[in-house]
Amino acid sequence: MTALTSASLPEISSAGQVAVPEYPLAERRIGIVHFGVGGFHRAHQAMYLDALMNAGRDRDWAICGVGLLPGDSRMRDALTSQDGLYTLVTKAPDGTRDPRVVGSIARYLFAPDDPEAVLAQMTDPAVRIVSLTVTEGGYNYNPSTGQFQHETEAVAADLATRFDLEGAVAAGSAGENDGGANTPHRFGHPQTMFGYVVEALRRRREAGTAPFTVMSCDNVRGNGDLAKRMILAYASRRDENGLHREAPLADWIEAEVAFPNCMVDRITPATAPEDARMLSSDYGIDDAWPVVSEDFVQWVLEDHFPSGRPAYEEVGVQMVEDVEPYELMKLRLLNCSHQAIAYFGLLLGHTYADEAAVDEHLAPFTRVLYMDHEGTPAVPEVPGIDLTAYKDELMARFANREVKDTLARLAAESSDRIPTWLVPVIQENLAAGRGVSASAAIVASWARYAEGTGENGEQWPVVDRLRDRVMAAAAHHDEDPLAFLRDEELFGDLVQHDAFTTPYLHALEVLRTRGARALLTELVAGA
Repeated sequence: MTALTSASLPEISSAGQVAVPEYPLAERRIGIVHFGVGGFHRAHQAMYLDALMNAGRDRDWAICGVGLLPGDSRMRDALTSQDGLYTLVTKAPDGTRDPRVVGSIARYLFAPDDPEAVLAQMTDPAVRIVSLTVTEGGYNYNPSTGQFQHETEAVAADLATRFDLEGAVAAGSAGENDGGANTPHRFGHPQTMFGYVVEALRRRREAGTAPFTVMSCDNVRGNGDLAKRMILAYASRRDENGLHREAPLADWIEAEVAFPNCMVDRITPATAPEDARMLSSDYGIDDAWPVVSEDFVQWVLEDHFPSGRPAYEEVGVQMVEDVEPYELMKLRLLNCSHQAIAYFGLLLGHTYADEAAVDEHLAPFTRVLYMDHEGTPAVPEVPGIDLTAYKDELMARFANREVKDTLARLAAESSDRIPTWLVPVIQENLAAGRGVSASAAIVASWARYAEGTGENGEQWPVVDRLRDRVMAAAAHHDEDPLAFLRDEELFGDLVQHDAFTTPYLHALEVLRTRGARALLTELVAGA
């Protein structure tokens, strides 16, 4: 067994089974700071950069990963012990596997260990992009109103803290209120992505360093636009609180910082223990945290990088002027369809996405009733894309038995996903007078799933930042069948639309009395 480190790359390469970086790791220079180094980032953006570096390009665009949450200490330990290296194994439906060691992450910082090290990296003039995969919930906004949520605990703490430690020393009151009328309650370090991004931009402005581009790579509509609105809202509140000693920062960010939109796609399940065992037994590599993914990958990126960017187009990234058609195609056909198979699949007793994707009733419900009848009408014309072929390919990707994507993963954090992905589809279809029975059934399946107990009495953990809230609503189904829909933050005014509540109530009743199979059979037969 060979432990994965930079020193072991020649040995791994000589075995001939796993590709390794073809460039000297010492030649990497950090040009990107990335928040949220998880499986998807390592299977997607980091992979593209590694391909560029292997082609002899852009070794000055290596990544410094940053973790903010307590759980990110595990990624710190894994990547630090392996010199930033990890193994990516892509799995095709025919069983073909393509393992390779990726070397584009040159450094990893766990922010609570050394916040100033993170800010120093972000203010380095060589860093020209700060990228994000912080999940749909990481943008800290109300999906119904679109407003920034200033009261979130960590955000509120950042909004009450001055980060310029030189000022703290000058005031002679580090850790305390310095007593001025417009001063914060304390000096300290950021806790949130917003805090780090805005403070780094403040320091760059003060030093006369050009701002970096903020590149969101999360599954939200207009991800760059959303990142800009939320970061501006945060910066504006800090300006109002007197936390920036210089001229207001929000106006400068709005004028000077680029926030390109993009669409990202690669199904990447959470790494399972058997993945590490497979890598060990089949390839002789001991990797603390490998990544597995499907073999399909796509990235459509708005070409707006005033301070420069890697030559992404040379490794298959589609650089475009308008991302929105591609983005809506992916969110409303792939992501919403994942929600369709997630809750129904679990209620039917399935464990994996590939099982649900070929289920005799769930497959036609997803492919025809949702994708064709409700998802497609809410997708604009997409340049160069045959939507019928795209939808067929999605079902084939879902059915990839090699990937073993769990339905539990797809059903997690629903309060961030359904309002962001599916509710806008419902709203557009209602406004256009189109049917929403399939979407209503998907929402009803989430409501049924949120009861926490399956059809055969099995218990499952509802993993959601609003777990207590959604489960409490679902617990009131007996006395108020519309209880789940009454959360305006999640559903807006859907509870007031009979065209939605009528199919929703019917679907929920059938799910609770006769089960998921009965509802799907009825819906498919009536199509």
